[in-house]
Amino acid sequence: MTCPRIVRLVLAMVTASTLALSGGRAGAETYPANKITLIVAFAAGGVADTLARIIGQGLSERLQQSVVVENRGGAGGNIAAMAVARAVPDGYTLLVTTTALAINETLRETRQFSSSDFKTVAIVASSPEALVTSPSNPASNLADFVKAAQGKTINFGSAGVGSGSHIEAEYFFKVLAKIPAVHIPFQGGAPAINATLGNQIDLLATTLGGGAAAQIAAGKLKGLGIAAEKRAAVVPDVPTYAELGFPGFTAESWVGFFLPAKTDPQIAAKLNAAINEIVKTPDVQARLTTIGFNPINGSQAQADAMFKAEVEKWGNMVKALDLSIK
Repeated sequence: MTCPRIVRLVLAMVTASTLALSGGRAGAETYPANKITLIVAFAAGGVADTLARIIGQGLSERLQQSVVVENRGGAGGNIAAMAVARAVPDGYTLLVTTTALAINETLRETRQFSSSDFKTVAIVASSPEALVTSPSNPASNLADFVKAAQGKTINFGSAGVGSGSHIEAEYFFKVLAKIPAVHIPFQGGAPAINATLGNQIDLLATTLGGGAAAQIAAGKLKGLGIAAEKRAAVVPDVPTYAELGFPGFTAESWVGFFLPAKTDPQIAAKLNAAINEIVKTPDVQARLTTIGFNPINGSQAQADAMFKAEVEKWGNMVKALDLSIK
């Protein structure tokens, strides 16, 4: 190859690289130029859907672009996750999901994606796991319940196999309290709560934000304990596990927003900033607190660090219980 041809080739490569870089910058600077779709990993009416619609409305107002919420429930959140993992990484398709994304990394044997296929944008709220029972149960708290259950086999319900509440409760009873416990899964939180109200199960493993907080406040359910570092303002009379003799163990359910991993970091940062502004508004803070959630604000890097820590934490529990779902 002659020198002039080499020079022309080098110049062409440099020009192409420059155009690609400038195009990427322009894309991030003009984002969003089209509608944004939030793909929710669970059915309409649930916590993830509720927060997706709250945040979606705020994003539409701040970014001056339409935001569409699309529910794709199924397979413990994996159907929606797979759709976003395979989406074009242009910032226009986001996954809205829960702790399930972190849990499934270890729990699900068959997956066509991994946590590394996502870029965490923001984790907007969390709610502590809780153990509740019928008001007719004589135990006043979790310590009393554990003491009365010695030498017996108890049962507990949850919203489904592989849910955070299922794993947290099974880990608590088998590893920490060392009480034989049988898990009774229900098709969702509402039927599980109804079974508890009807004394059909000994305990219900749930999150405060899953409807339990309102039921406890109304006196329809009795809160025995929450897996949190401090008591929740919405149910101040319910003690933490640590207060009841089980220190160092916390577990929470959260709702987060994720992009395909290769999305421009500037787009992720722009979305993170907008979401933080929404979560900080007094109206959203009040709405989240009332239903038993703690609002969360933080940079995109902080959200990503939290997600990675959650993958490890839930993975350790899943492995300790030797759980798996194909």
